[in-house]
Amino acid sequence: MPRLRQAIENGSEASGPFCYNKPMPSEIDVVIIGAGVVGLAIAAEIAEQGKSVFVFEKNRTFGQETSSRNSEVIHAGIYYPEDSLKAKLCVDGNRLLYELCEQNDIPHKRLGKIILAISEDEIPKLNTIHKQALKNGVPGITWLSEEEIIQLEPNISGKAGLLSPSTGIIDSHALMQFFYRTALGYGAELLFEAEVIELSKIGNDWKVKIRDWEGTTNLVGRVVINCAGLESDKIAQLAGIVNEEYKLHYCKGEYFSLGSKWRNSVNRLIYPTPEQAGLGVHVTLSLDGMMRLGPNAYYVDAIDYKVDKTHQGTFYQSARKYLPFIDLEDLKPDFAGIRPKLQGPGDTFRDFVITHEESRGLPGLINLIGIESPGLTASPAIARYVAKMVSDVLA
Repeated sequence: MPRLRQAIENGSEASGPFCYNKPMPSEIDVVIIGAGVVGLAIAAEIAEQGKSVFVFEKNRTFGQETSSRNSEVIHAGIYYPEDSLKAKLCVDGNRLLYELCEQNDIPHKRLGKIILAISEDEIPKLNTIHKQALKNGVPGITWLSEEEIIQLEPNISGKAGLLSPSTGIIDSHALMQFFYRTALGYGAELLFEAEVIELSKIGNDWKVKIRDWEGTTNLVGRVVINCAGLESDKIAQLAGIVNEEYKLHYCKGEYFSLGSKWRNSVNRLIYPTPEQAGLGVHVTLSLDGMMRLGPNAYYVDAIDYKVDKTHQGTFYQSARKYLPFIDLEDLKPDFAGIRPKLQGPGDTFRDFVITHEESRGLPGLINLIGIESPGLTASPAIARYVAKMVSDVLA
């Protein structure tokens, strides 16, 4: 029995190289590159439809990068242009994700969030956000006066606000574990510490070359799905796509936690009005009520998950505008994540790239590039969207 499947059946974590104890099939239906939350969701969806699926992940286990280094927020779909994939897949994913959590006991809470106008000058921007949320079909979003904010959150200060009742939080690891178990249950195979190093078209199929701890292996897939997250632009290049529009920009976000004395000081997620590269330093909550501030957003040239302790003061100055009760020493460095953004410094909105590359003469290659927030929320909707593309290719 392959070691990963044995580990799961024994209730332990998936880790270490996948010891595949049977001959690699010469041809399979779908190869998925990347086992973040989106890759796992797609694997589960496609395997459930009876197709043979192999997932290759270069890290030691699933979800080691963007999928596990984020706010774990179930977003409502408020901010994005109404015709964008981000808007459509977030709104659909929000509904699907709550259904999934409730049906499969995945830890989550539908807390709601308040977007604050801290000053009178920010109220027009809040009005723009409200209009966008209505265009996107976000359910239940309502205006809050200064008095209503205090009634809901006595420890928070703001001139006006928007209440989003469909925003929540989720245990992202438990969600990925669910997708992982589901994919395995329907016959998908997942290989860790297995890096895709070559992609080439052979007839109607794709030859995929993988390097793992034992050496290199080739297999043939009818469809290749690029879910490689931070390296998805590089995987596209392996297939021969050199496209400046696919170039990713690494945007770092850091988090500082607040001490346990502030546990349950707020009952909802608290957001300021958004910034250019992110949603601003906001308050998120863990499932046990602990408070965290972040993320900030700044572009970097390399992946580095260290939290810069010198940013403590900037976080404090941002947060104390609406959390007047905190002190500087309450903030402790927590963790950092990197977002694979198509939007570079100073750029306007960029949508997800989820496309079948048939128009480039590469039928059977489906690229997912720039899958950042709201990718976690949208993951079940993205899985359905991509599964439909796969069905069309294999028809």
